[in-house]
Formats: sequence, C-alpha cells, structure tokens
Amino acid sequence: MQKSVAFYTLGCKLNFSETSTISRQLENFGFVKKEFTEKADVYVINTCSVTDHADRKCRKVVKEALKFNPEAYVIIVGCYAQLKPREIADIPGVDLVLGAAEKFNLVQYLSESYRKTDKAIIYNKNIKETNIFIPGFSMGDRTRSFMKVQDGCDYFCSFCTIPLARGQSRSHTIEETVKVAREVAATNVKEVVLTGVNLGDFGVQNNETFFDLVLELDKIEGINRYRISSIEPNLLTDEIIGFVAHSNKFMPHFHIPLQSGSNTILKSMRRRYLRELYAEKVEKIKHLMPHCSIGVDVIAGYPGETDEEFLETYNFINGLDVSYLHVFPYSERSNTTAAKLKDKVHQFKRNERTDMLRILSEKKKQAFYLQHIGQSAKVLFEKEQSGGNMYGFTENYIKVEAAYDPLFINEISTIHLSGINEEGMAIAEINYSNPITLHVS
Repeated sequence: MQKSVAFYTLGCKLNFSETSTISRQLENFGFVKKEFTEKADVYVINTCSVTDHADRKCRKVVKEALKFNPEAYVIIVGCYAQLKPREIADIPGVDLVLGAAEKFNLVQYLSESYRKTDKAIIYNKNIKETNIFIPGFSMGDRTRSFMKVQDGCDYFCSFCTIPLARGQSRSHTIEETVKVAREVAATNVKEVVLTGVNLGDFGVQNNETFFDLVLELDKIEGINRYRISSIEPNLLTDEIIGFVAHSNKFMPHFHIPLQSGSNTILKSMRRRYLRELYAEKVEKIKHLMPHCSIGVDVIAGYPGETDEEFLETYNFINGLDVSYLHVFPYSERSNTTAAKLKDKVHQFKRNERTDMLRILSEKKKQAFYLQHIGQSAKVLFEKEQSGGNMYGFTENYIKVEAAYDPLFINEISTIHLSGINEEGMAIAEINYSNPITLHVS
C-alpha cells in the first residue's frame, strides 16, 4: 500500500518553492500527496524564523496534523529547524527534525528512519557546511510558479537570523538556472516569480550578475511574465530598472526593503545603504515607469528607535511614490546583534507604530489603485474563489476581482478597471471584444 504525505509551509515564497521541490521528490519515491486537512501517513512542516512566534506556530501546526492522524510521522524542516532543533524536538508528536543541509535528502531519511520513537531524531549539520545550492520551483498553482534562483546571505544585518539559518550566498550558474526555467516553462504556468534570500546577489560565486540572468530569462519561450521578488536597494541597479522599463516579460513591479527611513537606525541595522539611495531608486523607477508598483518592507520599534526617528521614517515613506508596505513590529531574535542592544522599545509602542504604518500602507495602496481607475490593463486571472468571483493581478500588481468565467482562468486578459470594492480590490470589467491575449512575447 502506498504511503501518503501532506505539507504545510510557513514563511516566504522561497519556502513554498522548496516545499514543492521536496513534494516532487517524495512523489517520485512513491508517496501520494494529500491535502494537509486529510489523513496522511507523513506530515512535513516547512518552518520560518523571520515571522514572530515561530515556536507557537510550529506547535499549533503539529497539533493540527495529529488531529487528522494521531499515528502520523511528523517531520519539521526549514529555517526554524536549523536554528532551534532541540526546541522543536521537544514538541510532542515531532518525529524527525531536518536542518538546512538535510531537508532535500528527506527521501533518504524516510527510508532509513520511518518509524515511531519516543524521541525525535535530529539531523542538523553546522550551517557553514551548507554551501550547496539546490534549485527549485513551485507547482500546483497552474497560473504562477515561485522559482528559487538564489539562497543564503552574506549581509548579517543586526536583526536577522537568515544567514545563520541558510548559510552563505550561493546560486547556480546562469546556464543551469536557465535549464530550470525551461522546466518551469513546460508546466504551462504563465508567470514566474524569481525568489531568493538575497536575490540581487545572484551569481556572486560565479562572476555573474542578476542582470545577466534577467537578460537570459527574458529570451525563454513559454513564460509570459516574470516578477522580481524582494531585492535590496543597493543591488537594484539602473541596468535592471532600465531593462524592466522596456521589457514585455518583466513586470513593472518591484519590492524593495527599506526597514527604516532614519539613517541613524539604518546604520545600527547594518544595512548597506542610506535613505538617500533608496529615494534615488524610487525616483528612477517612477521616472521610467510612472505606472510601476513599488512595495516596501519596514520594521517598527527597532531597539533605540526614538519617537523622532520613527516620525522620520513615517514622513520619509509618506513622501515616497510607493504603492504598499509590508510592516513588521520588531521582535528579538536569538544570536543577533540587535537582541543585545539596550533601549528596547516597549511592545505597546512597537504595536502603535506598526498600526500607524499599516494605515499609511492602505492609503498608499488606495491612492495607487485610484490612479489607474478608468484605464485598461492586462490581468492574469488565477482561480475561482467563493462568491462566484475570480481574482488576478495586473502587470503592475493591482489585485482585481471579476465575475467568474472559466474561459479566463490562467489566461492573460484585457480588462477595464472600473472602481474599487469594499475589500480594497479593483473591480475588473472584461473586454469581451478582445478578451484574451495568448502567447505574449
């Protein structure tokens, strides 16, 4: 009888890409993939250390898995498994903990240790040994794929544990990465999201650059759209911006981490730029692509952040022509420089600042959407949702809602943006005289 496996992924697009890769490995090994809410023989939980309360989230997911099958074999992988393996091993019901160097060898570990024991088995090598790049891409959502092109980070920002969890920056060569992209092109997805821990650092080991990769990916047949996920402002070159401005495949959408609008805080964070450079990048993008969507990461309540420095951040972002924010209240991470700093910001104040920035984000998003109401756009519809509607994103990442029509799922369609609904999404009216654009070059 075939064994079954189910997956649950916490965290970033990179984790989803890696979960999909592990899933294909197990399916090739003979496992039947099931939904997490179904009874499975094995549950694999891919964890994150960036989001807050990693321990609580992991425990909750394990508990839910055991509700579906109390005798299931539960495996924890990912960043949290690399950083806190002993802590995870103590969670009731966990059988196997795999660190960063072992998670892609899950088939081997299952064949060797697929058994219930009184104590969780831990395979967790020193992260310094994790210098091999394993490519991957997500499948299952026929519309888009998260394609992993880079891993690890050499930056060691004061608040971040990712270098400790994932190791040094590394990637395949452009030639090998293009081979993976051609595999993705054969799956009938229309959009590829390029992902990595420090994406702009692609090629650092091979004397290649991310811009070189972009040029080669743009030539591949069968992929209609690319999006560049989060990229550091100091690595977002004018070459990349200029190319995206004239490309038919690379979408006018950037997500650029800021973290703080105060140069004092940026220096304490050990970020590799100042606010002036960030403003220059936004200005350059908007000069070439006034319609471009720009997302911003920002941390509220970093140690030592005064009221004046927070307002400096708030006012700086308010003055930028950006489209939305991802706001994170600062949370302590073990073994980071920031965790040792004095002058901690009270949790109440962190939450207060977070709320202010999230309200600002909604204002920025609404203003950006309103600029495009009354215009035509091309949208990739993803799937039907409850309520008889379908949803998708325009080239510049405006989320739209339209009445469900199966002919438009997984197609790039011409729509008219007629308004904004109560949920803050744009209302799309399909242009039935020229509804679908196929094989966009």
